[in-house]
Amino acid sequence: MEGFKALGLSYKNTPIEIREKVTFSELESSDFLLKLKEMFSIEEALLVSTCNRTEIYFSSDASKEDEILSLIASFKNISLKVLSEHINQFNSIEASEHLFKVALGLESQVLGDIQISNQVKRAYQQSADLNLAGPHLHRLMHTIFFANKRVVQETRLQDGTASVASVAVDLIKGFIDNISGPRIALIGLGEIGQNVLDNLNSEEATITLVNRTKSKAVKLAEDKNLSVCDYSDLDEVLSNNDVIISAVSSSSPIVSAKNFKEDSIHKLLIDLSVPRSLNTDLEGVPGISLYNVDQLTERTLKARSVREQSIPDAERIVKEELKGFGNWKNEMGVSPTIQKLKNALNQIRKEELARHKKLSDKEMELLDVVTKSMIQKVIKLPVLQLKAACKRGEAETLVEVLNDLFNLESAEAEKK
Repeated sequence: MEGFKALGLSYKNTPIEIREKVTFSELESSDFLLKLKEMFSIEEALLVSTCNRTEIYFSSDASKEDEILSLIASFKNISLKVLSEHINQFNSIEASEHLFKVALGLESQVLGDIQISNQVKRAYQQSADLNLAGPHLHRLMHTIFFANKRVVQETRLQDGTASVASVAVDLIKGFIDNISGPRIALIGLGEIGQNVLDNLNSEEATITLVNRTKSKAVKLAEDKNLSVCDYSDLDEVLSNNDVIISAVSSSSPIVSAKNFKEDSIHKLLIDLSVPRSLNTDLEGVPGISLYNVDQLTERTLKARSVREQSIPDAERIVKEELKGFGNWKNEMGVSPTIQKLKNALNQIRKEELARHKKLSDKEMELLDVVTKSMIQKVIKLPVLQLKAACKRGEAETLVEVLNDLFNLESAEAEKK
């Protein structure tokens, strides 16, 4: 884990005005990871970009943080000075532990947020598709997924209504309670948009779906018996609905104050996008109530108090699984020595067999089986001792002893 590192920013020390400037779309993420691989010869990397954080995890024995930071600034066209003021860095086991906590929702603005686990899974799948997930990252991610399963089964970290989408729906329920025949428009049908839709489905309201790819909206509308409107008809959508939820991915706002007349009837606008898709100048329009991701998150405090009680148990699970991952990593470190020892003993066996040329083929075949069995029994104890030494943090000493006893380095060099 020594070469595993992470750098990035999150809601904890970075305002939304900065976070939205360094949010990566799926395509941008792919392009950035390929640049990372090409420019810095990095073989393992993971980019997690959500509304609350943008973080890059990578394996490198050399210090690449400054270069990667400069690449982010260039790629996203943001001042390196501004970016540097908000960046957190993690090295070695800290980076692995941080990724555990991020994926399990322990670092989320909404504690225990279940969406982050799916977002990390997609980031991992992207890394795998780009051949940027090696043995270390594969093992780490699957250990994290197992830890998440334990957290769900053994704790209450994900109990209650605490996701941004569900909180948005609670806000909508309160707003439309006194409206006769309320009309709701949902713009953007990605994961967050569909999550909102699932929560809205039981509400007595007319729901209209709007999506850049209309076929996706049509399919969802057919399944749930809802209406669809063209993305190009946003003015009509804004005019005809009491509630507008925007979960669309856009580099700049798609709706601003100019889209509304001053005599607009009271409307609720909810912006679930980062970068924000609803311009902040909407706050000055009479009759409009505007909420963004950070504001919605503040409304999750009640659910948070229940979930906070599970933090110690969740952190215990993280430590247990992280320890198991560390043991695997240490064992991987001694695997070359184990293989060299097997090669050395097997070479001795072959040389001894070669001396007995007068034996028949049947006798040689039997002797080959017997000597292989003997080698397996001889090597069993050193291997067990090496693995035990790994757990005690003493593997290096035993590796040196085995190298000296069997002259492993010289034997391997001669073999080559």
